[in-house]
Amino acid sequence: MPETIGHPEFCQMLLAAAGRIRTNHELLSQLDSAVGDGDHGTTMLRVMEAVEKVVGEHSGTDLKQLFSTAAWAVMGCDGGSTGPLLGSFFLGLSDEAAGQTDFNCPGLATLFAAGIAKLQKQSRAQIGDKTMMDAFLPALAALQAAAPAQDVESALQQAATAAAQGAEATRTMCAKFGRARNLGERSVGTVDPGAMSVALLFDGFHSALVAKTSP
Repeated sequence: MPETIGHPEFCQMLLAAAGRIRTNHELLSQLDSAVGDGDHGTTMLRVMEAVEKVVGEHSGTDLKQLFSTAAWAVMGCDGGSTGPLLGSFFLGLSDEAAGQTDFNCPGLATLFAAGIAKLQKQSRAQIGDKTMMDAFLPALAALQAAAPAQDVESALQQAATAAAQGAEATRTMCAKFGRARNLGERSVGTVDPGAMSVALLFDGFHSALVAKTSP
């Protein structure tokens, strides 16, 4: 199990996350069709294809530059609030990664906390509002709780589980943000597509390290 992860591992994590979105983008659009424009899956696919391109073209081992370039590529994607929100997340990662080459488990928790803090400057949503924050915040809490005693792969596994549980919990919530809030109680009964996207991202992050450490 890796005690630290650096540039190669983060590149694999981003690529694996993109793969999860590619496999499930039609599901994401189906979920969005119940509460929004029905294009969230297409938007997320475009966002993660931009990230894949950044990873493929990135030379060197500068994590700050990797995350920063990904941030601006994501924010350049059309598709409502998704690009600016996830772009802000990557900018937060970039800020925290300045001058660092690798991260242990507590460091990874701090890195993701910085990304989510940057994201929260763009969104006032909290747990219970039926947004991507319903997956992001539980994932971060699980990562922070596991960080002192767990290795990176195990901690990310717990974060991915928490993100998936947080996404599923949105099924019973009434949306308070975005187009879905106009539906009121009619938004209840469907998993939020943004939260599901975040759960898929964390599943990809974890799976990349599982593949790396498997015999």
